[in-house]
Amino acid sequence: MRFYYVYILESKADGKFYTGYTSDLRRRLEEHNSGLTKSTKYRLPLELVYFEGSNSSKDALKREKYLKTTYGKRYIKNRIKFSLSENLT
Repeated sequence: MRFYYVYILESKADGKFYTGYTSDLRRRLEEHNSGLTKSTKYRLPLELVYFEGSNSSKDALKREKYLKTTYGKRYIKNRIKFSLSENLT
């Protein structure tokens, strides 16, 4: 069975988040942190702060689109606020 992942990266350069989708999370993180991804190459280093897995690519893509909305961003900030505040102290 193949899994698909929706993931959130935090840029340590500017503190902003990047939301993406992949079927190979490790490879995708390496691509981001190696500067191979156009949208994040000037925001390095990046840290994985959240991910979700699904066995359906359609479900994962739908979730990615939701997490990029205002409501989705609010959900993520509430979901990971404790881990972010722990990293800041």
